[in-house]
Amino acid sequence: MAPPNNPVNSILNRLRSSSLDQCFDLCKGKFSVKGCPLLHDVPSNVSFRPFSLVCNETESDAPFPLVQRVKALSHKGGFLGFNTDEPSDSVVNSLGRFTDRNFLSIFRFKTWWSTQWVGTSGSDLQMETQWVVLDVPEIKSYVIIIPIIEGGFRSALRPGNDGHVMIFAESGSSHVKSCCFSSIAYVHVSENPFNLMKEAFSAIRVHLNTFKLLEEKSLPSIVDKFGWCTWDAFYLTVEPAGVWQGVKEFADAGVSPRFVIIDDGWQSINNDGDDPNEDAKNLALGGEQMTARLHRFEECDKFRKYKGGSFLGSNALSFNPHKPKMLITKAIEIEHAVKARDKALQSGATDVSEFETKIKKLKQELDDMFEVEGSGLPNGNRESFDCKGDDFGLKAFTRDLRTEFKGLDDIWVWHALCGAWGGVRPGATHLDCKVVPCNVSSGLDGTMPDLAVDKIVEGGIGLVHPSQADDFFDSMHSHLSESGVTGVKVDVIHTLEYVSEEYGGRVNLAKAYYNGLSSSFSKNFKGTGIISSMQQCNDFFFLGTKQISMGRVGDDFWFQDPNGDPNGVFWLQGVHMIHCAYNSLWMGQIIQPDWDMFQSDHVCAKYHAGSRAICGGPVYLSDSLGCHNFDLIKKLVHPDGTIPKCQRFALPTRDCLFVNPLFDNKSLLKLWNFNKYGGVIGAFNCQGAGWDGKVRRIIGYPQCYKPVTGSVHITDIEWDQCMEAAAMGEAEEYVVYLDQAESLLLLTPKSNPIQVTIQPSSFEIFSFVPVKNLGPIAKFAPIGVTDMFNSGGTIQELDYNETGAAAARLKIKGGGNFLAYSNVAPKTCYLNGTEVAPEWSADGKLKLDLPWTEEANGISDVVFVF
Repeated sequence: MAPPNNPVNSILNRLRSSSLDQCFDLCKGKFSVKGCPLLHDVPSNVSFRPFSLVCNETESDAPFPLVQRVKALSHKGGFLGFNTDEPSDSVVNSLGRFTDRNFLSIFRFKTWWSTQWVGTSGSDLQMETQWVVLDVPEIKSYVIIIPIIEGGFRSALRPGNDGHVMIFAESGSSHVKSCCFSSIAYVHVSENPFNLMKEAFSAIRVHLNTFKLLEEKSLPSIVDKFGWCTWDAFYLTVEPAGVWQGVKEFADAGVSPRFVIIDDGWQSINNDGDDPNEDAKNLALGGEQMTARLHRFEECDKFRKYKGGSFLGSNALSFNPHKPKMLITKAIEIEHAVKARDKALQSGATDVSEFETKIKKLKQELDDMFEVEGSGLPNGNRESFDCKGDDFGLKAFTRDLRTEFKGLDDIWVWHALCGAWGGVRPGATHLDCKVVPCNVSSGLDGTMPDLAVDKIVEGGIGLVHPSQADDFFDSMHSHLSESGVTGVKVDVIHTLEYVSEEYGGRVNLAKAYYNGLSSSFSKNFKGTGIISSMQQCNDFFFLGTKQISMGRVGDDFWFQDPNGDPNGVFWLQGVHMIHCAYNSLWMGQIIQPDWDMFQSDHVCAKYHAGSRAICGGPVYLSDSLGCHNFDLIKKLVHPDGTIPKCQRFALPTRDCLFVNPLFDNKSLLKLWNFNKYGGVIGAFNCQGAGWDGKVRRIIGYPQCYKPVTGSVHITDIEWDQCMEAAAMGEAEEYVVYLDQAESLLLLTPKSNPIQVTIQPSSFEIFSFVPVKNLGPIAKFAPIGVTDMFNSGGTIQELDYNETGAAAARLKIKGGGNFLAYSNVAPKTCYLNGTEVAPEWSADGKLKLDLPWTEEANGISDVVFVF
């Protein structure tokens, strides 16, 4: 074989695939795309091979149409590889350099979470870069470089000197070494950046054959519903009485949750020094449980001792809704006291007895509060006794919830991938388990310091042997399924990479665990009942998503500022949106993006609500008891707990791809999406925070927290990305409704862009609806129920009658103010078969008040005759 970077090799490759007109070429240290130099000074040990020479499509289990689609575009992609002199389990190599070229990338800023980054040079990349898109205006195209998996190795990109792009390949085990990589990164070119993502990840799917695309999988039942998660309401203090009270508050206000997620705090966990059969006591804040391990698969005593019927009927026990906040507030006091003691020790203090006395006192006060407040169950249930049978525990509790709250379809629970944060306690179950020390990859050296990582490294992971992964997950999930639980939120996923030394490396360990997980939820949760979280690393997506079809695309919603930034909580909220928006570009090819929960009474709640309204995923809250903004919630959710959801997942507009909407002082984040009968643009001011590579954390940029002016145009919507929407993109005229300004505009594709100024932590939603000519005079376009943020999502059906009497027939879901554009007043209007008089004004606004009729699932039949 000729040396990798050799002109003879390049000529042979071109000859072998001349019929495909290969787009890439590597010759004399220069990597080019369609004749345009992309990477310079490519080392001689780097190789490029076209997709057609590497991938054998016949070995893939991908559907035939997908394989054919990939094959037809195979000339647009290929694989980069490299050789080294000595085998190693961890190796870094340059792929060449670039400068003065705009790029968009995604990098891991923590073990679990990824976010957006832009720059102009290979040296501007961040550690643990998951992919990079290069803008190549010389050929009106975009090129993506995606580090992937080869054999037992996964890879990531990182910055090098003088513009070099470095690739880092690691196995996670000193027993797994290699010196030869022929396909460790995939490259692809396209004239459309959104096609680029779809084509590239489709090609990798066919090549690796270890994951499936979103288009191949079914979605969880919660994807178009409203729900509530217990995390921010309770943290670890969650208990049956609190969950019951939370669901009741929503139902009483006329907004019925269709799903509930009981988050961390329901499991049976304890610490290594505790009685192996007893639950850890009086846990309150997240962090306290991170060294604890699962000691049984069943629920903890708080839930195990629940007696069926405890909250049903006239004798139902009352619950103090202030209890969780009281406990959490006291726990925060303890946390601050511990931090003050640790700070004193770091400063050289030798006597911290005063701190210790205060901490001891506060802990006793917390214990006393737990004792006084009790378990939220009748007195007889607080005693220690054997709670077995269908009338006790989680099974009785879920049955009672469904009995009382008829619309509650799904009850999900949280668990860590390894069971609990600290895994499973050795000897506590029938499984082969041992505490494995954690080794953090050198690839994470440039990422953000993280308490969760520190805690996990401190305690190690109680790891069930990978050969028992199937048994492990089924042991948890079968009990949950029998107890009425219909799905799981699986968290803390990337701890696996810390403990792979003795198990064949991170790729092999991950395969065993993900296969076991997939097998279990296929059996116990209909194959779809799962959200993945803390999983934003490429080897999860390439190995763990054969079944998983929905997952988090952002870091946690932070309702309070953990770092004391001058901008308070505000700086964190725009960051969250950037995580979600840009991660959706790649994650959305494989899973349904989940934008996470938020709190409706938060100072930035409306800001978050605007993004959730058009994100295309589920809407769920983490409201504390008694802390709700129902006026806001009802702009997102119908009374029956369904949502006016967009047709696909939201993505950044093309003009946002190579800018920094967090701290460049000028760029808005603009998101595009579709409804059935129109397009949507959401414009958000996210300025005021972002990543700082020098301090290795996200910080506030208060000088950027100010109004931003931008423009919005019909062409910002990528109409051709949805077959059903393509025709709407060819309309001659559109009506645009601005949700926040409550204004209506009429324009054409040739009209000037709409200029808009967005205040900090604010937004505007633009609904674009094609105008239909009805008869010789009338023009009509339905906006939808404007009481909802996503008004266009309320239109279920639309049909135009153009023969005889011109008419528009609609089915609209939602109660409240329906708005349409009409240049003339309709002759007649029918609402559910009854003639009514709509309100029409000369500016084209046609209004009609719609009822919410429970028997019709809130759907009204409306006919306008012109």
